Amino acid sequence: MEKKDTHVGAKDENAERGNWTNKREYMLSMIGYAVGLGNVWRFPYLAYKNGGGAFLIPYFLMLAVAGMPLFFLESSLGQFCSQGPINVWRAVPILQGVGVAMVLVSTFVSVYYNVIIAYSLYYMFASFQSPLPWSDCLSWADPNTCSSNANVTCNMTLSENSTCPSANISVQSPSEQYWDRVALQRSSGLAETGPVVWHLALCLLLGWILIAAALFKGIKSSGKVVYFTATFPYLVLLILLIRGVTLEGARDGIEFYIGSQSNLSKLAEAEVWRDAATQIFFSLSVAWGGVTALSSYNKFHNNVFKDTIVVCLTNSATSIFAGFSIFSILGHMAHVYKKSVGEVAQAGFGLAFIAYPDALSKLPLSPLWSILFFFMLLTLGLDSQFAGIEVITTCLSDAFPEALKSKRSLVSVVICATLFLLGLPCVTRAGIYWVTLMDQYFGSWVLLVAALLEILGLFYIYGGNRFIKDIEMMIGTKSFLFWLWWRACWFLITPCVIMVILVWSLVTYTPPRYGTVEYPDWGTSLGWCMAVSCVLWIPIIAVYKLVKAEGNPWQRLKSLCTPSKDWHPYLDTHRGERYSEEQLHYSKTSDINPVFDISVIANNFTQP
Repeated sequence: MEKKDTHVGAKDENAERGNWTNKREYMLSMIGYAVGLGNVWRFPYLAYKNGGGAFLIPYFLMLAVAGMPLFFLESSLGQFCSQGPINVWRAVPILQGVGVAMVLVSTFVSVYYNVIIAYSLYYMFASFQSPLPWSDCLSWADPNTCSSNANVTCNMTLSENSTCPSANISVQSPSEQYWDRVALQRSSGLAETGPVVWHLALCLLLGWILIAAALFKGIKSSGKVVYFTATFPYLVLLILLIRGVTLEGARDGIEFYIGSQSNLSKLAEAEVWRDAATQIFFSLSVAWGGVTALSSYNKFHNNVFKDTIVVCLTNSATSIFAGFSIFSILGHMAHVYKKSVGEVAQAGFGLAFIAYPDALSKLPLSPLWSILFFFMLLTLGLDSQFAGIEVITTCLSDAFPEALKSKRSLVSVVICATLFLLGLPCVTRAGIYWVTLMDQYFGSWVLLVAALLEILGLFYIYGGNRFIKDIEMMIGTKSFLFWLWWRACWFLITPCVIMVILVWSLVTYTPPRYGTVEYPDWGTSLGWCMAVSCVLWIPIIAVYKLVKAEGNPWQRLKSLCTPSKDWHPYLDTHRGERYSEEQLHYSKTSDINPVFDISVIANNFTQP
């Protein structure tokens, strides 16, 4: 008797792999994956820093020429063959290492991303007290450097019994010291590991339990969870915005963010365009493997083009909307401290766990607002983690379908338990240094390399026209004008944008640091080893396949640049006569090599 796979429903089109229960669950999962912590703690600060409203011009331009084309490409690729990010490279076998690199990056990013979820859980639990523990310098604070008065000044004639900081000691706010001394118990550097911070370890364990429970039945269970986790952040952002705009100073914050303080002259600075392209690229989570994995569970004739437009525009709109919620309250904070908004605005950890908690502590009913804010961060993080873990389980299930078909739940639990153990160094006293190191090296140029090889492999080796015909098998035939823009992006504009970002990232590279703490040389070297450990699989697998292939070197190369016999729509009913004929053509072709043929490349722009 065949074991039942809980990942597959009775009404699924694909009875072997399963499908999303309905379109809503897929769209909410994809939006939840794309909309993450960066939309809240990175985009608003970038917009403020790069000219306010003027920043939206390069931002949406980069969305059109880089973000949408890559998202459309990856979601189409996964949906066409119903495979994860490794098996989709049956289209170009020599580049299968690109899929392996994506899975490795998703795995390592999931390790430290859940640590950020643990931070959010800890702060959410700490918010269930009044007053908030970081609202003043309490017993845990250093009385010599902590001050709840941001404008504290020292009388240099004070007696030596005074606790006023000396001129060469920087004064910290209670929220900053709470983050360092209580939440993180931060050590002096990467070399001083220290013991595990147990309240963070327990929060990390809880985070992984939540993820394992949500993914226990794969997309069938996570698809239900996202009804809440993908929509709740919007409710919280709306509540925070309504509360924020009623506060004194809120208008100043919004003006600095995207109002009359906008500076069009910033558009003349190259760094603004670099920031816009980088934010779009990483915000949409392309080249991580998640877009391909989630779309692989779609029905074959799902309109992936419309999905791309909806998800990408929703992601960008969320970033802009979040900025109003963040800067309205930061404006009030600046008003209370009698500072400019620029002096209190931060990004990343500084915004989420220092500046914003500090601002919330100044409000009436501050525990309520704090609980809502950190619960929102929790749900934003969980959605992204669901897709990250799904990448791993999908690839394992695709690689060993018979062995793992009925054991998806066990696979998910084992993966979560393993990643929890790998994350324990990130909740030691040096944990924040490890999180920062992994973020800089795993979540940056490795993805750019993978994305560049992905688009070049599909459109210059597999063939752009061939891939467009594959898409038309799913969404129907489109006009020449419809494809003109996508051809221009896929063949020229998008690869150029990625290369510019990649080269710029390497040229402007700076060694990692956390605040004022610089990393030791061995830490920087370890970071590079992390990055190389992912990218190195691309040439290793290519060489391995070349060695195992038959024929002379040229025949081996050509065979690995030609789709394998297993490259086709998953179900027989979707393959049609066209694909059967193409498979026959692949097996008989011996003299014609379409790879790198300049005439073929030119025809991709002119053929409908």
